[in-house]
Amino acid sequence: MMPHKIPNKTQIALEFALTLIQGTTDFYQEDLFKNASPQLEPKDCLCMPVTHDFNAVSSTGDTPSDTINKLIDDALQQDHALKLGRDYLGASRLGEPCARALQYDYTQTSRDKPFTGQTLRIFEMGHMLEKRTWQWLQGAGFVIDTHDPATGEVYGFSAAQGQLQGHVDGIMWQVPESLEPAIKVPAIWECKSLNAKSWKHLVDKGVKVSKPVYAVQIALYQAYMEELIPGVSQNPALLTAVNKDTSEIYHEFVPFDAALAQTASDRAVHILRATQAGETLPRISQDPDSFYCRFCDWQNTCWKEIV
Repeated sequence: MMPHKIPNKTQIALEFALTLIQGTTDFYQEDLFKNASPQLEPKDCLCMPVTHDFNAVSSTGDTPSDTINKLIDDALQQDHALKLGRDYLGASRLGEPCARALQYDYTQTSRDKPFTGQTLRIFEMGHMLEKRTWQWLQGAGFVIDTHDPATGEVYGFSAAQGQLQGHVDGIMWQVPESLEPAIKVPAIWECKSLNAKSWKHLVDKGVKVSKPVYAVQIALYQAYMEELIPGVSQNPALLTAVNKDTSEIYHEFVPFDAALAQTASDRAVHILRATQAGETLPRISQDPDSFYCRFCDWQNTCWKEIV
């Protein structure tokens, strides 16, 4: 005798549904649903009436999105204002063509306008992309330290009694086997994030032509980090550039340019001595509407006796 198997609820429901579809049920639909609640009429719909447009433009002309962004930007600007400015010449800036602009930067002369919230967000996004790119490289087989294990601080150098300083993105200690033995370590690693147009120009022209400021920065790092990390100036630095618009990545190995590093170092000494002597260095242009002056953070300060 076959054992009796008790069907579960799921099986019962499935078999019942199949009988309805096949039209073999002995039940009448009016009997099946006689106890069902009547459908609600449209007037009985339990929907919440729309009484307010939460995205409407206010009387000031701002949308809620505008208001939220203003709150974000105000917080960023307040936080930035509390941070102490650097009282030294930065290696990342020494490639800028205008000596007077560098002098304003070194003396912490107030910019004509504070950084906007959008600009501060761009800065922060750059830092985030740098960290993510470092993780990608680590996962690909590179070994890059961003901090000195001996001190826990970021790698960097200080010269001229601390008046010239630089902080490197990382020191590359190992590369994947597929890059050996051509690529030598230790080497400087520098990471930049650029918009699509600027990134493409860098790819097409190379760092020395497209981004001379970066070239000076790397050369100074290679020169001044040699004392801390012997051999770092003998090996090409790795410049990694991320396209912020497309996430494309470009890598360029940059051999040490001793002449460029010496020129930049001499320029730093000149700016420091002139500032200490109370001398105002020449502008890069005699036209306040020149391309470089128009985008300078100190245009009004620099040309105040004329404009």
